[in-house]
Amino acid sequence: MISDRQGNALPGATTDAAELFEQAVDAFNIYRGDPIGLLDRAMEAAPDFAMARILKAHLFGLATEPAATAEAKAIVAGAKSLRLTPREASHVAALDLLLDGHWTAAAEVLDRHNVEYPHDIVAVQAGHLMDFYRASARSLRDRIARVLPKWPADMPGRSILVGMYSFGLEETGDYARAEEAGRLALDLQPLDSWAHHAVAHVMEMQGRAEDGIGWMIAREPYWSGDDNFFRVHNWWHRALCHLDLGQVDEVFALYDGPVRRDRSVVVLDMIDASALLWRLHLSGHDVGDRWDELATVWDGHADGRTYPFNDWHAAMAYLGAGRSGDVERILAAYRDGAGTADVAQWGRRTAVPLVEGFAAFWRGDYETAAARLHGARFIANAFGGSHAQRDVIDWTLAEAAIRGGLTGLAEAVANERLALKPHSLVNRSFLARARADTFTGRAAA
Repeated sequence: MISDRQGNALPGATTDAAELFEQAVDAFNIYRGDPIGLLDRAMEAAPDFAMARILKAHLFGLATEPAATAEAKAIVAGAKSLRLTPREASHVAALDLLLDGHWTAAAEVLDRHNVEYPHDIVAVQAGHLMDFYRASARSLRDRIARVLPKWPADMPGRSILVGMYSFGLEETGDYARAEEAGRLALDLQPLDSWAHHAVAHVMEMQGRAEDGIGWMIAREPYWSGDDNFFRVHNWWHRALCHLDLGQVDEVFALYDGPVRRDRSVVVLDMIDASALLWRLHLSGHDVGDRWDELATVWDGHADGRTYPFNDWHAAMAYLGAGRSGDVERILAAYRDGAGTADVAQWGRRTAVPLVEGFAAFWRGDYETAAARLHGARFIANAFGGSHAQRDVIDWTLAEAAIRGGLTGLAEAVANERLALKPHSLVNRSFLARARADTFTGRAAA
């Protein structure tokens, strides 16, 4: 029986197909190259190779895009026509749940899966990404902590787990250990995009903007290639550092350059573009017609049911482009959404107040925006993204409170932010402006 490099059996594989599969796993691990093309070649060489189909289904299912979800369902249906081992059947069970919008249940299936198959790196990474998309910081950390001791230092792929552990540590606020783990992972595999971005997150959360820019520049050759799935996200991280330092020209140059130059239709890239333009808008800068291009691209993805985190970012672009009808379309879809799947609940409980809050902010109704966002920010950790990505909620709340004359709330939010990032020029500006409003109000009285 042919096995993978961690010792898991690969029924149905030929030697050539197994090698193509391993190359696809490597590409998945470091988010670089063409894993789909490699898997297609593996399946052509070995039509009964179930794990090749399963990995391809994970890749499409984790894309959080409507068309990709439909493709993943078709791939899973094909896998079910084969005779599956218990390990393969466990993967398929998780995929069935995922593709029906039950992200938490799918992640739990893979957690139990890794109790039985701790060396299944595809399951570990797919589960880690599910934890990310459902914003489970503890699971991002502890899923890896449960299996990492079972991986000997010389087992292929161990560094990838260390990189994932780095991100879990960062999202749970253990920044020193997160940075140490991320740097170790990169010493072992310099091309590990996830580990690189984990360290970037540490610097963002600690307000180390200068360090963040230096980190991105020093390692740019490792993450900026055209075949790197994370390149736009890493440029976004660098842009955030420049924005925190008030270097707005650099931010616009990055947006018009590597962030949006290629007009990417990949959802992860579009999320970063929406979030960056929104931050520029919050900072008082006119982004011109950049909203229009981005809103048009969102049309193929914002369906009001696949993944609410994406649709919230689509709503930012629609607001900027003056397309309030599309914002209402998204809101109506989630208000009317039925069912118990995670995505339906995330839509009703989280996406609706967020989109309502952002829409109120855009039309200048700052009191309503603050009311919606003050509550929504405490439930936003129920879905999608990282702390750094969700920070735009608090940023918008702070700006709404200042512009709306809600001086007590504005100063409270500014103090909260400064306690975490005391050197941030953006946060200092919030506090200064909040206090100015307070003092002005007192003088007027």
